[in-house]
Amino acid sequence: MAAFPELPSPANPDDALAAVVALRRLAASLEREAVDHALEQGWSWRRIGEALGMSAQAAHKRLAPGKRRFPDLEA
Repeated sequence: MAAFPELPSPANPDDALAAVVALRRLAASLEREAVDHALEQGWSWRRIGEALGMSAQAAHKRLAPGKRRFPDLEA
């Protein structure tokens, strides 16, 4: 995994908020890829949900490959 650059100071809202958006996108991408690999390895939605701190139902609703939508992260 790539090293992270130093994060901008919250005192500079333009840069700080842009970094927040970039981090959210990175986290969403990592989450989707990790879930895909977990499913390929036979993980249950219960196990995935537990790993993510949510119920199996919430994990499935949000992360099932055919149901993914992240409108708040679209450019």
